[in-house]
Amino acid sequence: MNRLKSSQKPPSAAFESEPCPMPDIAKLIGGKWKLIILQILIFKGMKRFNELRRMIDGVTQTMLTKQLRALEADGLVKRKIYPEVPPRVEYTATKRAHDLQDMFMAMHDWWVAGQEEK
Repeated sequence: MNRLKSSQKPPSAAFESEPCPMPDIAKLIGGKWKLIILQILIFKGMKRFNELRRMIDGVTQTMLTKQLRALEADGLVKRKIYPEVPPRVEYTATKRAHDLQDMFMAMHDWWVAGQEEK
């Protein structure tokens, strides 16, 4: 059994603090496409716009552009533009995005366990 040291708070104490960070976290990574975009960039590496579009079934060009811009503005995605004709743009996950890797793995394990229970 996992015992807490006297100086440690139980895991539930993190959710009792004010202000709660969940609304801000949801703004950063919430939405229909952001988690999928981040998963691809974190686990598969750098991708160009059209590669991402082909990998994400159902996303429109407009929505992918909007989501990538939001992720870039929030420091989770880096965009590199090459001065070529035609222009080439590459997207990569930032260090901050890579910090979410354990969360993605935990969500994957949670999903697999839930599927096995069915």
